[in-house]
Amino acid sequence: MIETVTLYRPVGPAELALMEQNGMRSFPPRLPEQPIFYPVENEAYAREIAERWNVRDSGSGFVTRFAVDSAYLASFELQKVGASHHLEYWIPAEQLDEFNRHIVGPIEIIASFV
Repeated sequence: MIETVTLYRPVGPAELALMEQNGMRSFPPRLPEQPIFYPVENEAYAREIAERWNVRDSGSGFVTRFAVDSAYLASFELQKVGASHHLEYWIPAEQLDEFNRHIVGPIEIIASFV
């Protein structure tokens, strides 16, 4: 059995639509101006981003929850980017396909904001 770590990802409606097209099994490729994919370590931080940034930028925001193979995730360092709960992993965009292959199970929507 694979040991996993639960992560969260705030997304806007366009990213969510792409995720729904693939059955909520992976995250879509990053845009050219997005060199890093950053899943976050805790739900509170994901909610902050979805509510404050995604709603402002695109009219709605969603918090997703998913599990990743912990052995694979260990190759990335957890980054503190603000307050003590602002913890995220920085996955280079060119490694997102590999990251997606290490997601265990479906990606769930656990909160939405408008």
